[in-house]
Amino acid sequence: MFSEIMVSVSAQPRVELFVARTAGPAERTLLVIHGGPDWDHSYLRVPLGELSGRHRVVLPDLRGCGRSSRDLPDDQYTPDAAVGDLVALLDALGASRVDVLGFSYGGLLAQRLALAAPHRVRRMVIASSSVLPVPPDAFAGWREREERRADEARVWSDPTLSGPELTRAAAFAGARANVWRAEALPGYLERLEAVRFSAEWMRPWQAGTLPTARPNDAVRRLAATGTPVLLLQGRQDMTFPAALAVEAAASLPAARVVLIDEAGHMAHIDQPRAWLDAVVDFLS
Repeated sequence: MFSEIMVSVSAQPRVELFVARTAGPAERTLLVIHGGPDWDHSYLRVPLGELSGRHRVVLPDLRGCGRSSRDLPDDQYTPDAAVGDLVALLDALGASRVDVLGFSYGGLLAQRLALAAPHRVRRMVIASSSVLPVPPDAFAGWREREERRADEARVWSDPTLSGPELTRAAAFAGARANVWRAEALPGYLERLEAVRFSAEWMRPWQAGTLPTARPNDAVRRLAATGTPVLLLQGRQDMTFPAALAVEAAASLPAARVVLIDEAGHMAHIDQPRAWLDAVVDFLS
């Protein structure tokens, strides 16, 4: 279903992106931007692979992630550099105008891409992410969230863990917070086993030098572009509150909100059919 290629997107520094893609018409390209950012794209292949033929689904690993170029200087891991890579990737693939799906951290990068090159984005899906900043008290009083996130918090504070080992351990420890339905958890853990975790972006993040990925004044600026936006969220998301999607849509004339019941941050794992149906309906 997926073919895999390496695509050069920068000469200085030299950066190649590992890209998985399906067959499909170039004029119906769907660029998918993964989250993490120190993950890879693989956890999003299902159910998006079902769009093969109708869409050319393009899933790159960001610089420093998965099988893309690593070992760059820390100051080369920035949201703007990642967006520049994605624009260069579209050029290399001959995709002048595409649909974009950004998941979690990738949703912030998708917004930056739509603002930096609005003529390149036909429609945008912001999945399990947010246009609005998350207030410090957004989850106040949600006891179950505190319980589910406790294991991951302990991993991040473990002084014996570092590098990709820390990223991987945190992902597994956070699984119960990211997947709402207990019956979906085993499949999610199996999917995590295949992820090629890195820690390239973690270094500048821990040093406090990683610029924020969230665009300034995103709601107003995205509204000005007129880009149709789907805010796709699990109702039980413990990372980005579902209520923020509803609030943002009120100020985005071209926005649509789909909240999926019985679904957490990894809504495509909890409710894959409802999640994919929402994407298909929006892109059609």
